[in-house]
Amino acid sequence: MNRLLALALVFSVAFVSGCAAGNHPELRPYTAEETHQLALEDLNRRGLSYDDYQARKAQLMAEPQMQQAHEFDTRGEVNAEISTPSKARQG
Repeated sequence: MNRLLALALVFSVAFVSGCAAGNHPELRPYTAEETHQLALEDLNRRGLSYDDYQARKAQLMAEPQMQQAHEFDTRGEVNAEISTPSKARQG
């Protein structure tokens, strides 16, 4: 009986680890072109009136497709407890 239980446990662990390890796409941020295309597809699905659709589409097409990614500053981490308060904010 112990062999049967141990064998069932081994197979169940192997099955669960196999399910968790594979078949998941790599998560990555969308590119600017993909984001723009998704916005246009979302606009098509909204069911807006013709005038509203044309106005929103014109806004989307006028926006630059290649927006710069947000970058971190070079200061690193900042601790709020050690920052010096300005005179204007003191009451």
